[in-house]
Amino acid sequence: MNIRYTTSGVCSKMINIEVNDGIIDSVQFMGGCNGNTQGVAALVKGMKVDEAIKRLEGISCNGRGTSCPDQLAKALKEAL
Repeated sequence: MNIRYTTSGVCSKMINIEVNDGIIDSVQFMGGCNGNTQGVAALVKGMKVDEAIKRLEGISCNGRGTSCPDQLAKALKEAL
């Protein structure tokens, strides 16, 4: 399954996610803090979707109430 998610409230503008059999195969953030988003993408690769949601949901960036990792969790939840 390919997911294309438009983010809200963060520097990145979009997240492209590939999920197969409940496992995250790849994540690519468009925009945002390049090193941080690459790190998040590398850490969730091979992770079960529900585990990634559990770990990332609710993370806030600079008091925004959301973050790139939180937006990734929202995208995954919507896709379920």
